[in-house]
Formats: sequence, structure tokens, C-alpha cells
Amino acid sequence: MSSVSEHRAEAPTSLGLAVLTVSDTRTIETDKSGALIVELAEAAGHRVVAREILPDEPEPMSAFIRSAVDERGADAVLITGGTGVSSRDQTYETVSALLTKPLPGYGELFRMLSYDQIGPACILSRAVGGLMGRAAVLVMPGSRAAVELAMTKIIIPELPHLIREARKG
Repeated sequence: MSSVSEHRAEAPTSLGLAVLTVSDTRTIETDKSGALIVELAEAAGHRVVAREILPDEPEPMSAFIRSAVDERGADAVLITGGTGVSSRDQTYETVSALLTKPLPGYGELFRMLSYDQIGPACILSRAVGGLMGRAAVLVMPGSRAAVELAMTKIIIPELPHLIREARKG
């Protein structure tokens, strides 16, 4: 068995996840991307320990992420929205400032896979991910298609292995 296969076999099967939608206009009723994260995560055996919709403002986003990890014990915070290039989009900068170990491969892989769906417009996505201590923080764009891509092709398959590695001494 390869070391990656061994690591995956030893990874936790159920993780506590926090879900954050960054939006000035969505509500729980209209947040299809956040709902899809919850649906796919729960179908994979994970549990949602916190869910919130917040405007693209650094202070509330940072407070939610810290609280989800420090107070609610989230193993990972999954964030959708605010990854574009408009002056209002601040999610990339906010999350990047919190990361203790950036994982550039997450954003690179997301954009590579996204290219097949949307072509060169994928360069406008500032999907970012990394560790904040021993918790993963992964940001994906706000569209439902982007969430489905990130969750099914990257996050659901690899998150348990990532958390296993993050928990090591």
C-alpha cells in the first residue's frame, strides 16, 4: 500500500466543519452554495458545527473563522464567496492573513480544474487554502458550480487526509 493510501486509511472519517458564505445579499433561504457545501459534507459523513452568512468585511469573517476553530472545535472552515477581483472582494486577503501554513496547491488545482469549465476566466478566481494551526481553511468561489467542483474533486476526497497530516506532532 502506498504511503498516501496508508495515510488516507488512517484519516478521520467524520470531521466537524464550519461553513461560511460571504455575501452582502444572500440569506439562509437563498444561499444555494452554502447549502450545497452542507449537503455534500453531510453526505460524506461530516458534521456541520457552525454555519453563517456574513458580508465581505475582514473583522466579522476573521471572528467567525477563529470562533469556529477555537470555540466550536471545527476541523475545517469551508468558505464560499468573495474570491473575485472587485474592490469589494476581501476574502482572499482576510483568510491569507490568518493562515499559518498556506497550501498553494489547493488554489492552483482548483483553477486548473475550473479551466475545463470556464476557460481562461479561471484566473479571476482567488480560491485560497491552508492551515490555521491544525484546522484547514479552504475558500472557494460563490457560484454553485464552483462549490460543486471544489467539494467533489478536491475537498471531500482530500480533507480527511489533510486533517490527519495537520494533527501530527
